[in-house]
Amino acid sequence: MKPYSLFIFLFVFGLLLSCEPKKIFPDEPILKFESLTKIDNGTAIDDQAILNVYFTDGDGNIGLDETFTSPPFDTASMYFHNFFITYYEKQNGMWVAPAELANNFHARLPRFLSSDNEEPLEGNIELTININNYYSTFDTIKFECYLVDRDLNKSNRIFTPEIIVKKQ
Repeated sequence: MKPYSLFIFLFVFGLLLSCEPKKIFPDEPILKFESLTKIDNGTAIDDQAILNVYFTDGDGNIGLDETFTSPPFDTASMYFHNFFITYYEKQNGMWVAPAELANNFHARLPRFLSSDNEEPLEGNIELTININNYYSTFDTIKFECYLVDRDLNKSNRIFTPEIIVKKQ
């Protein structure tokens, strides 16, 4: 074997070992709760928190750009938003989703990939959300979240742990 042949073999072998295998995820988004961190705003009342959620999606079709405004992604549709958050508070030992807060937490996430090529996608979603229901005296809350991709595949539903918010 010639010396340069050995070098080429070792170089190609090294390249093959350094390649990361392509990750494979289901086409439906999958969510995993990471954290909910209250923001200290310097007042006696908890107003906001940062919600951090890990996600995967096998075909990478998460997010909506500004051109997605026709059905089912128009403003009149429930799919105008693609990240859904439901606020719950513990009222007399039972978890309740107050009607006056029904749509206040949903978000329209931007497109994550710039191309239409299907490729696996994973990452974290961080959203700043309001955590204090000023209409209520109940101080124990939690959130339920799910994600919808452009094919209208719904993710699993996740819940945050319960947290105590400061009231006046």
